[in-house]
Amino acid sequence: MSDTDTPKTEPARARALLSTADMKLLRRALESHARNTEDREELAKINALHHRLGTYVPSGS
Repeated sequence: MSDTDTPKTEPARARALLSTADMKLLRRALESHARNTEDREELAKINALHHRLGTYVPSGS
């Protein structure tokens, strides 16, 4: 039997690594860290990450 004779199966459905609650918790942790850092470069990175995480959390939830 060759490789072309074997039936192809679809890969299993991907599962979310983090929940919405996890995202909210991470955002709160970043907010706390941002208030306590004076490094402007690090603060810019924190703000960018905070914004990216926000795109995964529905507003008003």
